[in-house]
Amino acid sequence: MVLSELARAQVCYLTTTGRVTGRPHTIEIWSALSGRTLYFLAGDGERADWVRNISRSPGVQVRVGRRRIRGRGRIVTDPVEQQLARRIVYEKYASTYEGDLGEWRSTATPVAVDLELAADPTDAGP
Repeated sequence: MVLSELARAQVCYLTTTGRVTGRPHTIEIWSALSGRTLYFLAGDGERADWVRNISRSPGVQVRVGRRRIRGRGRIVTDPVEQQLARRIVYEKYASTYEGDLGEWRSTATPVAVDLELAADPTDAGP
């Protein structure tokens, strides 16, 4: 149920651990799901705080609605997986976004979160 909600959601909330403070850092972000991996595109590349946080501490939490699921984040380095991430995130949002996402698609850094099978115990859903 959580995976289908993640697949349909227009945004999700990604919580990383701050690399300096050690405190939770949550952002609202676009994502697309393939299997049990959630993909994101970081417009600021590896300079983005959330990407730098994942590089330091890959354990993350993703929330959609009241549901939460844990996972491990990583910068996508495999060229085939990079193409997949760019394609599915772009395709999910291009038709509903008023601007041109073409440059973002080709220049943003693909980031993946490999989701854990079991929902977080704080999952407030049914």
